[in-house]
Amino acid sequence: MDKFIVNIIHRPEMVPEYAEKVTGHGKAEDIGRKALLTESLDIFKQQQRIAHENGLKTTIQMTYASLFNEEAVALAKADHEQYGDEIALSLLGLPCKEFREKYQTKDFCIWMFSMEDKKSIVDDIFAKFHEIFGFYPESTGSYYMDAELTNYIKEAYPSVKCAVATCWEEGPKAYHTCNNSWYTFMDGGPWAPWIPSKQNTHAPAANEQEDSGIVAIPHLSRDLIACYDGNGSNFGTHPQNVLRGMIYDSKTWEYPYLYNLIDQYRDLQKYNNGYAYNMMFVGPAWMNKMGRWEAPYELLLKSYTDGCAYYGQLKKEGKLVDMTMAEFADYYRQKKSYTEPECALWRDILYGSDKQLFWYCDPYMRACVNMDQGGAIVDLRPYAAKLEWPVGIGTKHVQDASYPFLIQEKYRAGYFTHYAGEGTVRSAKLSYQGEEVDLCLCRTKAHFSQEGKDRILTLDPVDIVFEGLTVKLQTRIHFEEGSSRIKMEREILEMSDPQAEVVLDEYMVACYGTTEYPEDMTGITLRCEGDGGAEISYAYQCREAELAGADAVSAVIPAIETKVSLAASGREAVGYVKEGYAFSPMFTLGYRKTVSDKEVFATWLNLEKAD
Repeated sequence: MDKFIVNIIHRPEMVPEYAEKVTGHGKAEDIGRKALLTESLDIFKQQQRIAHENGLKTTIQMTYASLFNEEAVALAKADHEQYGDEIALSLLGLPCKEFREKYQTKDFCIWMFSMEDKKSIVDDIFAKFHEIFGFYPESTGSYYMDAELTNYIKEAYPSVKCAVATCWEEGPKAYHTCNNSWYTFMDGGPWAPWIPSKQNTHAPAANEQEDSGIVAIPHLSRDLIACYDGNGSNFGTHPQNVLRGMIYDSKTWEYPYLYNLIDQYRDLQKYNNGYAYNMMFVGPAWMNKMGRWEAPYELLLKSYTDGCAYYGQLKKEGKLVDMTMAEFADYYRQKKSYTEPECALWRDILYGSDKQLFWYCDPYMRACVNMDQGGAIVDLRPYAAKLEWPVGIGTKHVQDASYPFLIQEKYRAGYFTHYAGEGTVRSAKLSYQGEEVDLCLCRTKAHFSQEGKDRILTLDPVDIVFEGLTVKLQTRIHFEEGSSRIKMEREILEMSDPQAEVVLDEYMVACYGTTEYPEDMTGITLRCEGDGGAEISYAYQCREAELAGADAVSAVIPAIETKVSLAASGREAVGYVKEGYAFSPMFTLGYRKTVSDKEVFATWLNLEKAD
């Protein structure tokens, strides 16, 4: 039976982010201000009431501050007994008088502390939780939890089985829309639940040995197009994300987009063996009496009430199952295998376009295919490397927790670049008598199917018109479960001149990084592999090499411990590699082959951990 599962998560955040200054009305900062504590607790009670009136159970993630509040503790215990709510422990909500006196800091992001402080903070919070409730929690979470932190928690507190572990695409895009002041960079992770590896939170575990011991869920379920193209904080199934994005009718206070977004998550059952997931993670700051996001309190309250009512109605109709985080972790362990991917064929429901993206995530990669660019891969994260990436004070990455990309059209252009050079993309070109057309210019639509363990995208054929010749070409993309490979098949369905031949150039332009800014490319080795092969050590010199019948063309990127390669069917294709230059610090891997009518040419993109 198909299942659409929702986690409703509330936290009695006694000192909500942003809220102190609003509640203080210009007074000097006082995070112990009674008005702030009282309002925060009142909002938490209201959120709980709204969920319960709609027949929904919640996970109550107690914050550190709330553990010192007798009323918050009593409320959690009462709702656990009456409604079956889970009492969990959040690593958000650290700021309070007790925390600041002990740690002498205003930092509040657990993953940004030194590892020594992370352990000390975790031990303090878990001990206080146990003192209050008499047991250790089964769930925890933050905006992000790095691997070292997760591993420590699981080792020290084995009862923990579920955690909020990353915020999808919370990177430079979010940073720029917060006046360059929101120093949380965590692009490149899954958008749906996964089992994090011990090596890197973003990269799912491939087997039991890599299993960190928890099931991770994202911080909010987000629009997989609008969030990718823009600031994710405006496009989520948290109702007040939608208000922050101003995606509602200012006269009627209606927001059909919210329901469409929830429904599109329900639709993901089609691509994931009958399973779909959604979550809502809410603190009290979102319903501040002073209003938020240019919206009055009354609209904040209405949006949350309507959102819960929609979930409640779906539950009454038998279309939704509400679970606590711990319950969901048990379900997920039974439902999913390590190598089973998460897939999402996502359509635009906000801007009125026909845009379609396909997202794929497994223990070896995260990839995004853009049908508006002819089925080009526009985002690729090489999870196969299981890159260890310590985060926080005392590491090389104090704030940047992102998993590095090889391809990322938003940060390193894509097919459409402003000036000379190339952007990162995996696509193909066709050439005929001096004319060249890139499939990135050929909009299409995709259809999903599954054959055994292969997830297949079959794209609608496109017509490529040259002077004197029209070619109808179809693309099929195979994601081979458990293989770390993506197979691309191009089939010439028809030519206006059946005797003609065209050159098909399968290529990948790539680099590495986590932001818009280029990294040092020296150290990368490009190879044409096979008898008579060639090698280029990257030095920004625009060099090229090619080899007829190459076994593979590859790049080894030591900085991210990754090897990426392309291979081709048959021996007739010419493999090539290209080195970039300082203004265009990319590298290119590719195969060229002359093809004719009714011919199929296949290539494979493969990801490996570099030796």
